[in-house]
Amino acid sequence: MNQSEIDLSRLAVDRTTPEANSARRDTRHRISRYALPCVVLIGFVAMLLATSHQLLVQRIVVTTIPVLVKRGAVQQSGTVLFQAAGWIEPRPTSVSVPSLASGVIEELMVIEGQLVSQGDSIAKLIDVDARNAVDQAQAKLALRDAELKRAHAEQIAAEARLNHPLHLQTPLAEAESKLAAVLTEKAKLPYLIRAADANVQYTLSSLEGKRSAKDAIADVVIRQAQRDHLAAIASREELSTRKASLAREVDALNARVKTLSEQLDLLIEEKRRAEETRANVDSAIAIRDEAELQLRQAKLMLARTVIRAPFRGRILRLLSLPGMRVAGLGQSSGQHSSTIVEMYDPTRLQVRADVRLEDVPHVIPGAPVEIKTASHGKSIRGKVLQSTSAANVQKNTLETKVEILDPPETVRPEMLVQAMFLAPELDDEAGDVEDKQELLYVPRSLVETDDQGDFVWTVDAQNRAVRKAIHKGLTSEITVSGVRLISISEGLNKTDKLISPRPSNLSSGDFVVVRGEDPTIGVK
Repeated sequence: MNQSEIDLSRLAVDRTTPEANSARRDTRHRISRYALPCVVLIGFVAMLLATSHQLLVQRIVVTTIPVLVKRGAVQQSGTVLFQAAGWIEPRPTSVSVPSLASGVIEELMVIEGQLVSQGDSIAKLIDVDARNAVDQAQAKLALRDAELKRAHAEQIAAEARLNHPLHLQTPLAEAESKLAAVLTEKAKLPYLIRAADANVQYTLSSLEGKRSAKDAIADVVIRQAQRDHLAAIASREELSTRKASLAREVDALNARVKTLSEQLDLLIEEKRRAEETRANVDSAIAIRDEAELQLRQAKLMLARTVIRAPFRGRILRLLSLPGMRVAGLGQSSGQHSSTIVEMYDPTRLQVRADVRLEDVPHVIPGAPVEIKTASHGKSIRGKVLQSTSAANVQKNTLETKVEILDPPETVRPEMLVQAMFLAPELDDEAGDVEDKQELLYVPRSLVETDDQGDFVWTVDAQNRAVRKAIHKGLTSEITVSGVRLISISEGLNKTDKLISPRPSNLSSGDFVVVRGEDPTIGVK
């Protein structure tokens, strides 16, 4: 065996007892199972408390404005400050053209990039159901018109019966005529009774004369005289009983005449019927108006089967195809379930440029910009609108919007451009300053003064309000878009954000929420 192959570890003697080994293993087990998770949990809670502290503190809403940078007095207006790449987009955004009616697209009448005028047809839906709805609404309206005419006729008849109650005057005249006849008959009754009495006496004497003649007169003649006498007695008795019945008949006719007269004076039923017919006419008019409204709604839905351009513009993109179903304006429709196309106004375009963070202080709202693109041989004029809040971590840039002034026909959204940001036009040029020196300017209204000197309020990276002492520069004041600016020699950096205006309750160290940038400078 070789000496280098001897394993000396076999000669080691293990002097630890089994109990010591077991205790050591238990200690390591408790550390890994309890102590280490507790340490991790405590650290996580501490980190959570540290990050949520700012959220629990009440914040003050403020707006900010960047520090303005001017590259020395020798730098004339229109000098290129920096360049940035970007792309064209509609200003402020593209417009979605929806279908206001639900249905299936039958035909698209435009293509992407096509220029359309206001009211031009963009697409057409299948309109069979809409046309049937119009026909049904027209038939219903005709029915309601007929019902309204019938209600008017009933109203005219009821008002005629109310104004000329001939149906009540006729029975009243008949009752009065009957009453007059009965009164006449009642007045003649005494004379009729005396005549009946005389007739009874005459028939009686005739009967007695004939009986006394005996055989000289035939029995038939005697019986005839006897019958005439009995008839005269019956007629007299009938006239005697007629007096009471005539009195009752007069009372009944008087009551009827009184009732008919009161009915003619009050006209209760006729007035009720006239009011009822007026209500029926009003109801028929309302029902007819509802049917007319349904017809207009049906015609509107038929008209909406043709989707038209809401303004003069250009088609940006098609979002629906023939055969697709659109949901219309129903509550259950999705956000884009009814959009047919997207349009934009070719006279209102803007550039969204990626500005490097070191160039952001030189972005002044209202400053001129020259835009170049391969589709147009000449430079396009523009002006800065404002910086957005969309920063790109990978490219280390901040998006800035630039309005295109008088966009040419050859530019389209989503074209890539190169934007050259120029120095703004200043009302007053700074005097004795060093060439090529960057001068920092802030609005004069934001500089405050107390016993300790001049200071301004800024927002740091932790969104805290910071009071910064400053020293004014020796250069004269300048004016940008009507705002007086003063130079700052010490106390500020190009990347500082000034609070404009300062809330009255703001103190140093307060947490703030930046609502946006104050667009005062450079906005006309």
